[in-house]
Amino acid sequence: MARIAGIDLPNKHTDVALTYIYGIGRSSAIAICKEAGIDTERRMNDLSAEEVNQLRQIIENEYTVEGRLRTQVSLNIKRLMDIGSYRGLRHRRGLPVRGQRTRTNARTRKGKRKTVAGKKK
Repeated sequence: MARIAGIDLPNKHTDVALTYIYGIGRSSAIAICKEAGIDTERRMNDLSAEEVNQLRQIIENEYTVEGRLRTQVSLNIKRLMDIGSYRGLRHRRGLPVRGQRTRTNARTRKGKRKTVAGKKK
Protein backbone atom coordinates (compact mmCIF):
# COMPACT_ATOMS: atom_id res chain seq x y z
CA MET A 1 0.00 0.00 0.00
CA ALA A 2 1.47 3.35 -1.09
CA ARG A 3 1.81 6.07 1.53
CA ILE A 4 1.96 9.69 0.37
CA ALA A 5 1.59 12.80 2.58
CA GLY A 6 0.81 10.61 5.59
CA ILE A 7 -2.15 8.91 3.87
CA ASP A 8 -2.38 5.22 2.96
CA LEU A 9 -3.66 5.25 -0.61
CA PRO A 10 -6.08 2.46 -1.63
CA ASN A 11 -5.49 0.10 -4.54
CA LYS A 12 -7.50 2.08 -7.09
CA HIS A 13 -6.64 3.87 -10.33
CA THR A 14 -3.88 6.37 -9.58
CA ASP A 15 -5.97 9.47 -10.33
CA VAL A 16 -8.75 8.28 -7.99
CA ALA A 17 -6.36 7.13 -5.26
CA LEU A 18 -4.60 10.50 -5.16
CA THR A 19 -7.92 12.23 -4.37
CA TYR A 20 -7.81 10.57 -0.93
CA ILE A 21 -5.21 13.21 -0.05
CA TYR A 22 -6.84 16.36 1.37
CA GLY A 23 -6.29 19.19 -1.11
CA ILE A 24 -6.05 17.07 -4.27
CA GLY A 25 -9.11 16.69 -6.47
CA ARG A 26 -9.61 14.83 -9.74
CA SER A 27 -8.15 17.52 -12.02
CA SER A 28 -5.08 17.98 -9.79
CA ALA A 29 -4.60 14.21 -9.58
CA ILE A 30 -4.72 13.86 -13.37
CA ALA A 31 -2.22 16.73 -13.75
CA ILE A 32 0.13 15.10 -11.22
CA CYS A 33 -0.04 11.75 -13.05
CA LYS A 34 0.60 13.45 -16.39
CA GLU A 35 3.62 15.32 -14.98
CA ALA A 36 5.02 12.10 -13.51
CA GLY A 37 4.38 10.25 -16.78
CA ILE A 38 2.14 7.65 -15.13
CA ASP A 39 -0.97 6.27 -16.82
CA THR A 40 -4.09 7.13 -14.77
CA GLU A 41 -5.58 3.68 -15.50
CA ARG A 42 -2.81 1.86 -13.59
CA ARG A 43 -3.57 0.83 -10.04
CA MET A 44 -1.56 2.07 -7.06
CA ASN A 45 -0.24 -1.41 -6.14
CA ASP A 46 1.09 -1.83 -9.70
CA LEU A 47 3.36 1.22 -9.39
CA SER A 48 7.03 0.73 -8.63
CA ALA A 49 8.63 2.34 -5.58
CA GLU A 50 10.39 4.77 -7.90
CA GLU A 51 7.09 5.91 -9.47
CA VAL A 52 5.48 6.36 -6.04
CA ASN A 53 8.53 8.40 -4.98
CA GLN A 54 8.12 10.54 -8.08
CA LEU A 55 4.46 11.22 -7.20
CA ARG A 56 5.47 12.03 -3.61
CA GLN A 57 8.10 14.53 -4.80
CA ILE A 58 5.67 16.33 -7.12
CA ILE A 59 3.02 16.60 -4.40
CA GLU A 60 5.48 17.82 -1.74
CA ASN A 61 7.08 20.44 -3.99
CA GLU A 62 4.09 21.85 -5.88
CA TYR A 63 0.97 21.38 -3.73
CA THR A 64 -0.18 22.45 -0.27
CA VAL A 65 -1.91 19.37 1.15
CA GLU A 66 -3.13 17.74 4.37
CA GLY A 67 -1.96 19.37 7.62
CA ARG A 68 -0.56 22.56 6.12
CA LEU A 69 -3.69 23.14 4.03
CA ARG A 70 -6.05 22.42 6.97
CA THR A 71 -4.06 24.89 9.10
CA GLN A 72 -4.16 27.49 6.34
CA VAL A 73 -7.95 27.15 5.93
CA SER A 74 -8.61 27.35 9.67
CA LEU A 75 -6.37 30.44 9.96
CA ASN A 76 -8.27 32.09 7.09
CA ILE A 77 -11.58 31.45 8.87
CA LYS A 78 -10.13 32.71 12.17
CA ARG A 79 -8.91 35.88 10.41
CA LEU A 80 -12.41 36.54 9.04
CA MET A 81 -13.86 36.09 12.52
CA ASP A 82 -11.23 38.38 14.12
CA ILE A 83 -11.77 41.28 11.71
CA GLY A 84 -15.54 40.98 12.18
CA SER A 85 -16.45 40.60 8.53
CA TYR A 86 -19.91 39.37 7.55
CA ARG A 87 -18.51 35.97 6.59
CA GLY A 88 -16.66 35.80 9.91
CA LEU A 89 -19.87 36.51 11.85
CA ARG A 90 -21.67 33.75 9.92
CA HIS A 91 -18.86 31.32 10.82
CA ARG A 92 -19.01 32.40 14.47
CA ARG A 93 -22.79 31.87 14.64
CA GLY A 94 -22.64 28.55 12.77
CA LEU A 95 -24.89 29.76 9.95
CA PRO A 96 -24.48 29.33 6.17
CA VAL A 97 -21.68 31.56 4.90
CA ARG A 98 -22.37 31.73 1.17
CA GLY A 99 -25.79 33.35 0.94
CA GLN A 100 -28.04 30.30 1.30
CA ARG A 101 -31.51 30.74 2.77
CA THR A 102 -32.03 30.00 6.45
CA ARG A 103 -35.80 30.29 6.88
CA THR A 104 -36.07 26.67 5.79
CA ASN A 105 -33.27 24.15 5.26
CA ALA A 106 -29.71 25.02 6.44
CA ARG A 107 -29.97 22.12 8.91
CA THR A 108 -26.41 20.99 8.28
CA ARG A 109 -25.02 24.28 9.58
CA LYS A 110 -27.68 25.10 12.18
CA GLY A 111 -27.85 21.64 13.74
CA LYS A 112 -30.84 19.76 15.13
CA ARG A 113 -34.11 21.70 15.36
CA LYS A 114 -34.78 23.57 18.60
CA THR A 115 -38.53 23.69 19.12
CA VAL A 116 -39.98 27.06 20.08
CA ALA A 117 -43.34 27.01 21.89
CA GLY A 118 -46.32 28.37 19.94
CA LYS A 119 -48.01 31.61 20.96
CA LYS A 120 -50.75 31.14 23.59
CA LYS A 121 -54.12 32.88 23.22
